[in-house]
Amino acid sequence: MSKTIIHTEQAPAAIGVYSQAVRAGNTVYMSGQIPLDPATMTVVGNGDFRAETHQVFKNLRAVAEAAGGSLDNVVKLNAYLTDLSNFAVFNEVMAEYFSAPFPARAAVGVASLPKGVQVEAEAVLSLD
Repeated sequence: MSKTIIHTEQAPAAIGVYSQAVRAGNTVYMSGQIPLDPATMTVVGNGDFRAETHQVFKNLRAVAEAAGGSLDNVVKLNAYLTDLSNFAVFNEVMAEYFSAPFPARAAVGVASLPKGVQVEAEAVLSLD
């Protein structure tokens, strides 16, 4: 099975040695997105968790579209939050980008994330 690297200028460039996403067959593995503005590569929201979460989903949507899909194709989402008291807000924002049936998901509390952000999410898409 071959793999195809997915890249779009509509999402932040990788800030390490990884690709925005990799397609293998009809499955797309999307790297974690943090709330970076793709044009400026700066963190959005000034500490506002809701604004950070919106940017994360905008970035994931851009990568999904570059792969030939949409957020409707997400079958698994992993979320990382530095403060699990923001879990309800994360759910509220996620509901603005996804509709039932929702993807499988994990939400994990972590000590820290790159650039001091409060949220990161990664996803797996099925393009069947």
